Amino acid sequence: MSAFSSLPILNVPARSKPSISSPTIFIPPFSVRARNLSSRFVFCQASNGTNPTSETVFAVPTISVDNSEEDDSTAFVIRARNRIGLLQVITRVFKVLGLSIDKATVEFEGEYFTKTFFVSDSHGNKIENLESIDRIKKALMEAIDGDDLTISARPATRGIVVRKPGLLSTSGERTAKAERMFELMDGFLKNDPLSLQKDILDHVEYTVARSRFSFDDFEAYQALSHCIRDRLIERWHDTQLHFKRKDPKRVYFLSLEYLMGRSLSNSIINLGIRDQCADALSQLGFEFEVVAEQEGDAALGNGGLARLSACQMDSLATMDFPAWGYGLRYQYGLFRQVILDGFQHEQPDYWLNFGNPWEIERVHVTYPVKFYGTVEEEILNGEKYKIWIPGETIEAVAYDNPIPGYGTRNTITLRLWAAKPSNQHDMEAYNTGDYIDAVVNRQRAETISSILYPDDRSHQGKELRLKQQYFFVSASLQDIIRRFKDVHKDFNKFPDKVALQLNDIHPALAIPEVMRVFVDEEHLGWNKAFDLTCKIFSFTTHTVQAEALEKIPVDLLESLLPRHLQIIYDINSYFMEELKKRIGLDYNRLARMSIVEEGAVKSIRVANLSLFCSHTVNGVSKLHSELLQTRVFKDFYELWPEKFQYKTNGVTQRRWIVVSNPNLCALISKWLGTESWIRDIDLLIGLREYATDISLHQEWQMVRRVNKMRLAEYIEATSGLKVSLDAMFDVQIKRIHQYKRQLLNILGIIHRYDCIKNMAKDDRRKVVPRVCIIGGKAAPGYEMAKKMIKLCHAVAEKINNDSDVGDLLKLVFIPDYNVSVAELVIPGADLSQHISTAGHEASGTGSMKFLMNGCLLLATADGSTVEIIEEIGEDNMFLFGAKVHEVPTLREKGSTIKVPLQFARVVRMVRDGYFGFQDYFKSLCDTVEGNSDYYLLGADFGSYLEAQAAADKAFVDQEKWTRMSILSTAGSGRFSSDRTIQDYAEKTWGIEPCRCPL
Repeated sequence: MSAFSSLPILNVPARSKPSISSPTIFIPPFSVRARNLSSRFVFCQASNGTNPTSETVFAVPTISVDNSEEDDSTAFVIRARNRIGLLQVITRVFKVLGLSIDKATVEFEGEYFTKTFFVSDSHGNKIENLESIDRIKKALMEAIDGDDLTISARPATRGIVVRKPGLLSTSGERTAKAERMFELMDGFLKNDPLSLQKDILDHVEYTVARSRFSFDDFEAYQALSHCIRDRLIERWHDTQLHFKRKDPKRVYFLSLEYLMGRSLSNSIINLGIRDQCADALSQLGFEFEVVAEQEGDAALGNGGLARLSACQMDSLATMDFPAWGYGLRYQYGLFRQVILDGFQHEQPDYWLNFGNPWEIERVHVTYPVKFYGTVEEEILNGEKYKIWIPGETIEAVAYDNPIPGYGTRNTITLRLWAAKPSNQHDMEAYNTGDYIDAVVNRQRAETISSILYPDDRSHQGKELRLKQQYFFVSASLQDIIRRFKDVHKDFNKFPDKVALQLNDIHPALAIPEVMRVFVDEEHLGWNKAFDLTCKIFSFTTHTVQAEALEKIPVDLLESLLPRHLQIIYDINSYFMEELKKRIGLDYNRLARMSIVEEGAVKSIRVANLSLFCSHTVNGVSKLHSELLQTRVFKDFYELWPEKFQYKTNGVTQRRWIVVSNPNLCALISKWLGTESWIRDIDLLIGLREYATDISLHQEWQMVRRVNKMRLAEYIEATSGLKVSLDAMFDVQIKRIHQYKRQLLNILGIIHRYDCIKNMAKDDRRKVVPRVCIIGGKAAPGYEMAKKMIKLCHAVAEKINNDSDVGDLLKLVFIPDYNVSVAELVIPGADLSQHISTAGHEASGTGSMKFLMNGCLLLATADGSTVEIIEEIGEDNMFLFGAKVHEVPTLREKGSTIKVPLQFARVVRMVRDGYFGFQDYFKSLCDTVEGNSDYYLLGADFGSYLEAQAAADKAFVDQEKWTRMSILSTAGSGRFSSDRTIQDYAEKTWGIEPCRCPL
């Protein structure tokens, strides 16, 4: 237990419900900066110079206490090895404990020092209580323990350039340097508005290169971002040094996607300085909200998988776990969605055109990544080893992004790789005068990290995608193994220091790559290497259909990565022999489980490789885990049930409440009487106590109306459509796909429109007004998804211009949906639809974001919705549709299912051209009729309309609706990524928190 946890220094009484008139955002206690105290310290050189016995005396830091020297202060004498920055660490400990430093002296003895601090308590008295003294000593020792950081002068290892520290020949020179460093760096950057203003203006002039007397909103954003990044880097360096000293087991999170969203607001909130930044900007004539809007989204992912990765990085940092994230630095990301005449068009997302102030290019951290070539044998010490002679080498250059935790100093690293051509190849081309070849090679190399998910319908597309996957894992593993070898020589310790997390099957080539390094480069025996490999990997799959599992054609793998194909064959041979021992000669089952799939196109089953070589296989929800065990990986589960676990995905409340919904954040903190829920989200359950409180209802409704107002303004700005704030905002925002059933939603909207058109005018007064909002991107090659987008626009054109309908029904499609748009839409939604066919959604983190924000869910019992039902109860949701076990039976019935007349009518309206484009929509209508209705839109349509009617009825009763909304937020704690990460840390990775001291 931390020494700080038992110190009764701050006595804060329990808070009653404070006034909402001036809500504030919680500022973490560790965001307070140490003041520069250099002018208060006297530096003394020991008379005898360097003490020859000092290393013996001070090898272990010591702390002694003397109460005899001063009448009103206590002397704490600290003896330890000197280190830059240690002075501010110690002074911060005293400050956090509520103690005042009256004066201090520092005596240097070679590489060591004796620091004497004369401190007093908050009343100006010396500290005489022995128990308090012991606690202070314990806190100081905890903070400086392990500060003896030695800098290795070893030659630089592969892939990373290390600069040796300057050598000072005499003790006097070393002492003078130490004194100067203390004068310059004994305090962190300050966070008061005046200091922030100065730093902002400095960056305007020296980083952005603009006059401090004339700069615009975007330049203010750039300057503020660099100002905040400076503060992140301070914490970042401290965190990495602390990890290096403590040498804990680290988790390395391998993911091809990270949908980070904007970094400025999130970083400022996690640093606890939002109000100070807003004040600083205000005094310079800028609004914080306007400046924050200048930032674009980092286009590093697509959909729930990518956003999940970002949430988990936030939780890893906040919970103090030693972790690194690895991914690709896509130059263009997915694509920017542009809607022209209702049709989706894809354009490159030039998100890096104006630079990215949050990343740090590590030009000295670069690794060679090999492709193509041949495999040869060589004999070393009488043993045969394989040598891969590559036909092409690409350089991987690191770009680091600091990820700050909330309420902690810990700031971890997301390292992204960019592809560059090999310098050697470039020089050869230039030396021979082949400049065009050099340029072509550069373009070919940089293509690897250009686009997220290239179209893989062609051979070239498949090859590029495989190149991306291997490039990413090869560079990451070289970096990980280099870091391990910097400290350790014995690879037997590798599983004790390294946990590798495969986020879906995209990084699965890490398995044969680790084997290649262990066997071919480190010369470990095959059995030893395979044993180590199986101990370090854990695998999380996000797939629910076996048909969707990725396979790599053998001929492609043999051409691109010949050595890896050999290793996979060796692994599969060993795997088959082990299977035969357990199941005998059941050839059908052996064929199903084999890593190598025979057939017209011989392929490698990447999922089977990951399953066999990982110590843990994780599902992402309870229902998903059941599907994996009973359907997708049934053969594997029956043999290794102990491998299978599930950790329900989660989202971070820091991003999805504190950043995106600050008014709700303040309201929650007011009624709970604490901001601690931002780190301990289980405290949200305390809102249940006030779910029927009329005062909370009024404040809750006011917060929701303000959020709807923001969303309505955005809709008008982007589409020109004015919507009523009194209408129910009904939202479905997610990737466009047939299984997510946006088409069911659109057909339901058509039915509502048809009903209104056929009503008498008096009956229309009873209709609950709706604003239906749909958003999401369709994959470039997914024709049916694109037709759904066009149908949405065609229906909207008809409805929004019909004077008979007016404000009773509006339909809006939000283009280019991304994280920043979600931060606006989710807080403003009344109802959110999660209507995938049961058994097709692995988890569904979108529903969790809406739940946290008090939005009611209209959903099928799919993915994580099953657990949401357990948490908040069916009475607080609107459920419909077939259950998972009913879906196969309904599909077997096919055209014999009697669909509702309403369904047949609305499909006929589309087919007959009521909304135009009759020929274009014909194939779309064909997918939902007869035996073609694979996703059961017709079968579920009747219960879908019933759920919509129930939502209308509840919305009319605002007291009931508000109570359901409060209970939704109160029950969302289970779906925080903090809980997910805690489960992974304890049950899968075997890592522990490593909190950076103050």
